[in-house]
Amino acid sequence: MPSNDVRILAQAAVPTAAVGAIAAVVSGVVAGGKGAIGAVVATLIVILFMGLGLYVLQRTAKSLPHLFQAMGLMLYAAQILLLFVFVAAFKHTTLFNPRAFALTLVAGTLTWIAAQTRAHMKSKILYVEPDSTPSSNNEKSHKSGHSS
Repeated sequence: MPSNDVRILAQAAVPTAAVGAIAAVVSGVVAGGKGAIGAVVATLIVILFMGLGLYVLQRTAKSLPHLFQAMGLMLYAAQILLLFVFVAAFKHTTLFNPRAFALTLVAGTLTWIAAQTRAHMKSKILYVEPDSTPSSNNEKSHKSGHSS
C-alpha cells in the first residue's frame, strides 16, 4: 500500500477506534461487562470491514480506474448491507449486549466515513502523472506540431 493510502487508513481507523473505546466505556457503565464486550466487537467489525473496503477500493483505483466510482458505490452498499446482517444476526445473542453492539456499529461506521472523507479531502493526491524528465522547448514545439 502506498504511503498516502496508509495515511488515509490511519486517519480513518484512529478516530473510529477512539469512538469505539468511548462507546466501550459508556456501554460498560450503562450495560455492564456485556455492553463493553458488544462495543468492542462492533468496533473491531467496523475497522475490519471498512479497512478491507478501503484496501479493495484503492487496488481498484490503481488497476481499473474507469471502474473506481461504480466500485466505490457498490462497495459502500455492500458494507452497509453486511453491517445490517451483523446487527440482525446478533439481535438475540447472549454473548454481549445487542443494543450496545448496534449503537457502536452505527457510531463507528459514521465515524469511519466522516474521518475517511476528511482524510481524503485533506490529502494531496496527484490526478495527473508528472513527467519523469523535463522536456526542452524544442521538444514541446515539435511534439505539439507548432513551429518556432
